[in-house]
Amino acid sequence: MTQHTTSATPATSASPASHSVAFGLDTFGDTTVDDRGARVHHAQVIRDVVEQAVLADEVGVDAFGVGEHHRPDYAVSAPDVVLAGIATRTQRITLGSAVTVLSSDDPVRVFQRFSTIDALSNGRAEVVLGRGSFTESFPLFGLDLQQYEQLFSEKLDLFSALLPETPVTWSGELRRPLVDQRVYPETEGGLSAWIAVGGSPESVVRAARYRMPLMLAIIGGPAGSFAPFADLYRQANAQLAGTDAPRLPIAVHSPGFVAETDEKAAALA
Repeated sequence: MTQHTTSATPATSASPASHSVAFGLDTFGDTTVDDRGARVHHAQVIRDVVEQAVLADEVGVDAFGVGEHHRPDYAVSAPDVVLAGIATRTQRITLGSAVTVLSSDDPVRVFQRFSTIDALSNGRAEVVLGRGSFTESFPLFGLDLQQYEQLFSEKLDLFSALLPETPVTWSGELRRPLVDQRVYPETEGGLSAWIAVGGSPESVVRAARYRMPLMLAIIGGPAGSFAPFADLYRQANAQLAGTDAPRLPIAVHSPGFVAETDEKAAALA
């Protein structure tokens, strides 16, 4: 099965950053084929994703992320539901999205779903917010692609306002305002939230402005070309929050192929 590897510091937006490195696996629930070359049903792929997460938990992988797509070549369109199932079968592994397409979702519902996963997992949930590398969710949910940037910007602003878990008063242009509104369920220790960036300096600075950890989504090209984005993020954090502020973690999400050995992976790929 194709997966994506993620290297990141284990600290999140709910806790100070450390200098250790964590290793995780992400999956989009790619539609696979069996030994006869027949397509595996989406339902079975989803069950396989759950079993892979259980194995990852057992062997000591630090994190497991499930992505969101709405196309025939991927089985997972509701990663939060899959993560909730995984939460009840695992003990220690961090569970996150890879990513949640916030632009075509409702920030309040995203918070509620992931705070529920956080409860089911005893505090192991995290959400990675992004715009996604595909746009099929926009027509599916009746959204205008011409509002692509505005949708993400407004929804991220509202989601950020929800993270302190205090009464929220917020207004924007694309939805009705909230006035002194509380959102439930509350978490026991805060919800960890990251911002995923595919290569835009403006998005990197925005992550720093919201004081959220940065997830660099490397879809193609040499990983070294993304180093300037990490430097920019650290510089922006220092300028916006001060040099004495805790350093926020940076994660790298890059393609990989998992097999029994490196040699077998290279042969299969």
